[in-house]
Amino acid sequence: MLAVAGVTRVAKRFFTRMSWTMTFAVVALLVIGVFFVYSACYVSEESPVRLLYKKQMVWGFAGFLCYWALAVTDYRHLRKLSWTFYAASIVLLILVLFVGTTIYGAKRWLMFLGIGVQPSEIAKFAVVFVLARKLSRPGLNLAEPRALLEVAGIALVPLCLILLEPDFGTALVFVPMTLAMMYAAGMPARILGIIFLIGAVLLGVLMAAMFVPPALGVTREEHGDILKWIGLRTYHYDRLAVFFDADLDPLAKGWNKRQSEIAVGSGGMFGKGYLKGTQNILGFLPRSVAPTDFIFSVIAEEKGFMGSLTVLGLFSVLMVSGVRTALSAPDKMGRLLCVGFLSLLFCHVFVNIAMTVGLMPITGLPLPLLSYGGSFMMVTMASLGIVQSVRIHAKQPKVAFQQRGLWGPAVGG
Repeated sequence: MLAVAGVTRVAKRFFTRMSWTMTFAVVALLVIGVFFVYSACYVSEESPVRLLYKKQMVWGFAGFLCYWALAVTDYRHLRKLSWTFYAASIVLLILVLFVGTTIYGAKRWLMFLGIGVQPSEIAKFAVVFVLARKLSRPGLNLAEPRALLEVAGIALVPLCLILLEPDFGTALVFVPMTLAMMYAAGMPARILGIIFLIGAVLLGVLMAAMFVPPALGVTREEHGDILKWIGLRTYHYDRLAVFFDADLDPLAKGWNKRQSEIAVGSGGMFGKGYLKGTQNILGFLPRSVAPTDFIFSVIAEEKGFMGSLTVLGLFSVLMVSGVRTALSAPDKMGRLLCVGFLSLLFCHVFVNIAMTVGLMPITGLPLPLLSYGGSFMMVTMASLGIVQSVRIHAKQPKVAFQQRGLWGPAVGG
């Protein structure tokens, strides 16, 4: 009887505290993703590509199970495993550089039983957990250089390994995520300002290294050596160059950008209709990237402005629900976990949609819950599951208010 009563109590707590609004938005985005991955692939002449929507359904279902499992699990119980998980992700990032599968010139995948695993996605999840544990440690002073270097080093190690694959887009999201968590942990605004100033200077140096040598008549080979010396590749320059002027190479490097803009713009208010997007059907929007990086272009062409607005609205629901959870988190680690995972979600949504409409260079970041991809789907769902766990396993409001001195006598008072 006691066991039954305990299970009933846990179930009641789970169903009453879970954010069903977030869960509805997650399910809606998963369903939309399956439909439009199918739309992006169904006319392909390659059988494996035509079946991607079925794989997306499998990954979506597996991700949803992971979402529920982590929501039920108290996130505090995972604290002790954070460093172990981080170390494992670093090992995988090193391993992929030597035995990883090369696709489109980059080693980003490890094959296990025929399933491609992307260690960089696992690293994002691990880094958020370790940073949350580190930054929630009592007495940590982020105004001290040593503390700043320790925290930055946690993110810098996987970032550098990911750059070696190379995967500049994924490495890039570590920066705003880390800064957001550090600020939420109490880093002084002046320190944040100094970091932004240093970042602006470094960005200026990178831009100068990319665009000044060609203007001075340096050959492409010599320019490639300069870029390699600072950790970049020639294709990074090409992407930025066609971003500023797509007419430089409209039939090759500027093709995806231009066709994506045409697809989004031609959708109008209500779109051309499901499975009727001509940019997609006729192959102007390359089928190799339509179900992944450019899934938003397919949605915008077929469902227009209203369809795009619906997708943005669902992502807004996820963000608002997550922010509310962060604000009501019972402890610092729970709040930082929410901030870390939400910042990753926001970066992916913002960068992906911005690049499809021509506001940012093509970076190859997928759109959460919509783009095809197993590793990315599982990590995204696991991240949202942790956010739900913070909400479900929060302490009773009375205790939380006492800690703030707003319900009865303040702690220590």
